[in-house]
Amino acid sequence: MRETFLASLSALGLLASMLLFLEIGRRLGARWLARHPEGGPAGFGVLESAVFGLMGLVVAFTFSGAASRLDTRRQLIVQEANAIATAWRRIDMLPETAQPALRESFRRYVDERLAVYRKLPDVEAAVVELHRATALQGDIWAQAVAALRTEDGQHAIMLLLPPLNEMFNIATTRTMATRMHPPTIIFIMLAILPLTGSLLAGYSTATGKRRSWTHMLGFAVIMAGTVFVILELEFPRLGFVGFDSMDHALVEVRDSLK
Repeated sequence: MRETFLASLSALGLLASMLLFLEIGRRLGARWLARHPEGGPAGFGVLESAVFGLMGLVVAFTFSGAASRLDTRRQLIVQEANAIATAWRRIDMLPETAQPALRESFRRYVDERLAVYRKLPDVEAAVVELHRATALQGDIWAQAVAALRTEDGQHAIMLLLPPLNEMFNIATTRTMATRMHPPTIIFIMLAILPLTGSLLAGYSTATGKRRSWTHMLGFAVIMAGTVFVILELEFPRLGFVGFDSMDHALVEVRDSLK
């Protein structure tokens, strides 16, 4: 998948860049110590602590937000499945002559809703399926209203219309939830701060005679891995996280529409 590859490539690029900045920082520190054997510049420790503190704050903020949005999207899947199941059962209240066509529209609608997310990460194909599902909403609503206007269907107005509204509203909410992400500047900071931290960390290691590749590689791998996980949580449909297990709730509802 192209998007998964890009996320992996971004993490690997950050890893390589952090190792490069660690080495640059070490060399800059070595030059400083060669000219000033008495030690590093005044206030360097305060600057280093401030940068690492800010980096930790940004990582915690983005990680927590991504996990929260992931949980919300999972809950919306269950809510949509429940709304569809409820509306389906309420069709029994309509005149029998109006039920077959409306039930068939329901089946097609659920198929399209499942197709929207199965097409990902092909965004263009998913948008086409989304438009089809939206068009089916209009058909379902028109058929339901026409049936409710009949003498035999008027008693079901308050029973059928509310779950239909909820079913359509949750579909819109799910679509908007997939588009809600932190501002781009947050992701830029998520890249800049680890690089700045790597530069300062490398500068601090200049006091040692030898490079500690274990510490340098460990620091870079942990940070790059954390950024990768954040991207996976933020864009679950486009990565390894996936929603197959949660989508099963909607699949089960579709199987029950008989």
